[in-house]
Amino acid sequence: MAPKPETKRYGGLDLSLTSPGFAVVDVKNRRPSLVALSHVKTDSDEAQPLRYELIEAHALLFFRQYRPDGGIAREIWPPSRNYELNDKVHGAWSAVDRALARLDLVVAANLTPSNVKKRVTGNGTAKKPEVAAAVRRILRLSDDYKFATDDESDAAAVVLAYLIAEGLIDV
Repeated sequence: MAPKPETKRYGGLDLSLTSPGFAVVDVKNRRPSLVALSHVKTDSDEAQPLRYELIEAHALLFFRQYRPDGGIAREIWPPSRNYELNDKVHGAWSAVDRALARLDLVVAANLTPSNVKKRVTGNGTAKKPEVAAAVRRILRLSDDYKFATDDESDAAAVVLAYLIAEGLIDV
């Protein structure tokens, strides 16, 4: 008797200070399926440390509930000459890394935005609607499936790009 196919769970992160996106996808028999999407909006009127705390709390609760066991991928922030932008994004990274560490989870891969777009759409300069359409196609979601935000579809694209790069799914 053949063993039952194992399901592995993977996470994707599209991080920012304003609206970080989170995604979890299961893979069974080389086929990805959407488990959960989420994002958290922070208010620019609030102090930056509070915004980081909100992101950390959201990440902790999200990954505590869905706990990826196969790996987590993050889209990297291309370095900017604007120190404040770098600081904000890296602060969000740190907030999520602290939440993951409490759950004994870590980011397994960091992918560039163009790499994510290329792997998921075939075009390294694809626009957000093209990325969302490719995510729907790969996850076998209906054409009218609405993502709550671009951050959620981008987080899903990140995890799918990771799965494609690692040869874990068929596209």
